[in-house]
Amino acid sequence: MTAAATDLVRAVLLDGFQRIEEGVGEVLDGLDAEDLRWRPGIDANPVGWLLWHLSRQQDAQLAQIAGEEEVWRAGGWQERFDLPYAPDAHGYGQDPGDVGRFEVPDPALLEGYAAAVHELTRRLVHGLGEEDYGRVVDESCDPPVTVAVRIYSVLEDAAKHLGQAEYVKGLLGRG
Repeated sequence: MTAAATDLVRAVLLDGFQRIEEGVGEVLDGLDAEDLRWRPGIDANPVGWLLWHLSRQQDAQLAQIAGEEEVWRAGGWQERFDLPYAPDAHGYGQDPGDVGRFEVPDPALLEGYAAAVHELTRRLVHGLGEEDYGRVVDESCDPPVTVAVRIYSVLEDAAKHLGQAEYVKGLLGRG
């Protein structure tokens, strides 16, 4: 990848992740703790859980690429959230009962964690050079997953969950 291509990729990724962070704030605007727990159906995910999972998956996967401890632990967010989950939980594989136990007393907590994860993301993307995007981070897949593919996958997943959260907020009549 050329330096110009690297700069373009960096700009696109930074813009995409900035939109995610802004979207989290927009979804949370006007919601209270009860709204964060509301589920449109017994098997559906509430806004709060969706935004927490969005941030947790971004944190876990990008911290691994950066070679850093997850913001979740390093920033004390795990203690602040005090969720009834394993310390390394990020939502993958949780059943409706697990999701139903999610509770956050203040939307600002979710927004703060998302902002801290966004800062990790910005640092990582700014620090990547031409040679980094092709580095393999997961050889268990066929084909092996590179840094570029993993980061794009994280952005795609975050965008999907943000859209889901926006939809659930709309169902609440707050969209």
